[in-house]
Amino acid sequence: MVRVAIAGAAGRMGRTLVEAVTHSEADMSVSAATVLPEDSALGTDIGLLALGSALGVVTVSGLAETSGDFDLLIDFTSPESSLEHLSYCVANKKAMVIGTTGFSEPELAEFASASRDIPILMAPNMSVGVNLCLKLLEQAAAVLGDDVDIEISEAHHRHKKDAPSGTALKMGEVIAETLGRNLAEVAVYGREGISEERDRKTIGFATVRAGDIVGDHTVTFAGPGERVEITHKASSRMTFASGAVRAASWLSNKNPGLYSMSDVLEL
Repeated sequence: MVRVAIAGAAGRMGRTLVEAVTHSEADMSVSAATVLPEDSALGTDIGLLALGSALGVVTVSGLAETSGDFDLLIDFTSPESSLEHLSYCVANKKAMVIGTTGFSEPELAEFASASRDIPILMAPNMSVGVNLCLKLLEQAAAVLGDDVDIEISEAHHRHKKDAPSGTALKMGEVIAETLGRNLAEVAVYGREGISEERDRKTIGFATVRAGDIVGDHTVTFAGPGERVEITHKASSRMTFASGAVRAASWLSNKNPGLYSMSDVLEL
């Protein structure tokens, strides 16, 4: 039995993760759950919050209060919180599945360094469909090459803080790498006013934050007389939670290393 800790368990994604782990056919269970110290859900049975029935697991304000009663942490919180959790997991040899986005390059380097000591799986999007799309984008970019303009649009709920989304950036990275470009040099994150004609080497990003949109992503390859669009739309957070559970089950018996959903899905 793999004992799973859920970080940010009282949030929208956290509650969905509790449900996904509890109902999974994999041999795992929720054994620990954390919330912020000021959260009104502190000290509450996480089953009551997520499922309407008790699981016997009460929320605590930090991993140190779990007494190490877990084998693997699933973390969809914030860069600051995830880095704090990383320190604890390295010190206590706990595996990590991380769906948090918005990390800086130096922060990502910390996870890469820590992966020499513990197994870590990081993915900006745990959806199986999104990761399939990443493979399709690689193929489309290779076929269409420099003959098309490439634009990436994404939409999420009004509470999402980072923009563009981690998924959109990953899409851009996959395309840029396939085409031999450096995304940092060719990305365009906004357009306004009068400018020069579009440079075909650029990769444009457009961001929407509104309502309760779970997550929409479209990449457009536009050439003379035709365009190819690859789209993924998520209608439920369970899509991401189910992917995270699949990743956790896969990671549970792995050696230290830095893994991705491509490894899980063998893409």
